[in-house]
Amino acid sequence: MTGQAAVRPAAADERLFSRTYAAATFSFAAVMFLTGFAALAVVPMLPVAARDLDGVPLYPLVAGCFVAASLFGGVLGGDWADRAGPGRPLAAGVVLAVVTLVVSATSTTIWQLAAGRFLDGVAAGMIAVAINTAIAHAYPDRLRARALALMSTCWIIPSLAGPPLAGLVAAWWSWRLVFFGLAALTVIPSLVVVVMLRNPSWQGQGQGRSRARSKQETGPAADVTPRPALMVAAAVSVGAALGQYAVSGWDVRHLLCGVAGVALLVVFVPRLLPAGTWRAARGLPAAVLLRGLTSGAYFTLEAFVPLLLNTARRVPPVQTGLAFTGAAIAWAGSSWLQGRLQGRVSRHRLVTAGALVMGAAVALAAVGTLPALPALTAAGAMVLAAVGMGMATPSLTLLSLTHSPPGRQGYASSAMQTSQNLGQMAVMGVAAALFNLFLGFGSADLAAYAAAFGLLLVPSVLAATLAVRAREA
Repeated sequence: MTGQAAVRPAAADERLFSRTYAAATFSFAAVMFLTGFAALAVVPMLPVAARDLDGVPLYPLVAGCFVAASLFGGVLGGDWADRAGPGRPLAAGVVLAVVTLVVSATSTTIWQLAAGRFLDGVAAGMIAVAINTAIAHAYPDRLRARALALMSTCWIIPSLAGPPLAGLVAAWWSWRLVFFGLAALTVIPSLVVVVMLRNPSWQGQGQGRSRARSKQETGPAADVTPRPALMVAAAVSVGAALGQYAVSGWDVRHLLCGVAGVALLVVFVPRLLPAGTWRAARGLPAAVLLRGLTSGAYFTLEAFVPLLLNTARRVPPVQTGLAFTGAAIAWAGSSWLQGRLQGRVSRHRLVTAGALVMGAAVALAAVGTLPALPALTAAGAMVLAAVGMGMATPSLTLLSLTHSPPGRQGYASSAMQTSQNLGQMAVMGVAAALFNLFLGFGSADLAAYAAAFGLLLVPSVLAATLAVRAREA
């Protein structure tokens, strides 16, 4: 079983699906496939559900509370994985994911739907961190890059089938049936994963190996990185949720919520990240900062390009959907390629290359706002940016595991997840503010989009410049 895979010496010719690692590989792949299918099928249904529940003004809260909650879920899962091994938080995450789908499916108010999305964010954060930690425990270093590439590949079929199937179900029946159907599809594989991970050997042997190695190499005092308090993570999640609620209105109540949210983020966010993150200190802090910069640039681009295509350039929704599909395939293919380049190209150089490709993508998106060019020019930016993320994201995950203190891979994974979510919220918030500022001054829509895309060059160039500070010793 997987626990035995974590401690058995690896033969040089063993692969992901060899007898030693097959159980772990199939389990992780199944979880990521189901997570991707649920995520990509549910998100297109949220606007329909918000309209049906008379909660359109609160749609930003419904859409954003998932990211806010995943902050808490990531820290919870990382701390739990460090104390008891990754099996338990992974099992808890997949079970909670099923429950949240039922909560959302039975929503009678927009607030219940928001609660379902919040709980789903907690589950997603736990699953993501537990999977990364489990990969660190279950595979030797030479197989980790390929395992991470496989996790990205598991999103290809969901990206192709999830959104159109969900749209057909919602058109023929109801958006509620999408949630119920996903819960039914997920429950049996989730139970299989839970039963398999109940093997006592999985719960702590990988952890024990890391601690034993740390005592041999650095002595018993090696683990000096403080564990983040779960209450701190909860405060950050609440602050992020308040910020998302604040943008749904412009009265005094929304203003006060915005101020409170910003205050909570300013006070508590630094406690969730390694010391030196904001100045890109060498090692883990730099890797964590790079994750936030690259994720912020990519997911903001992914949000604004479809808006540009559907509003200013009047591109049919089917073609916009194909851009999402192309981006998912490009991400998986690029991730597979970086796994094959392991040992021949330094990981930090792959991060640099990925960030430069993303910089080229945002430049292409900005050029795509020119009326003289075909409307689908900007759609190509999504595919090109996905190539960059496929190179950078797995490389940064591997660098974070390399730089993590012995026995603290869960802490490193949760810090990376926190940085990713904060990067998404921060970069998208600044880009949206700039976009609205241009519109407020009476600028043309295309000029506002060009300004927002131009802003994304900043995190892309910063990531390419700072990647060397995350390189392996």
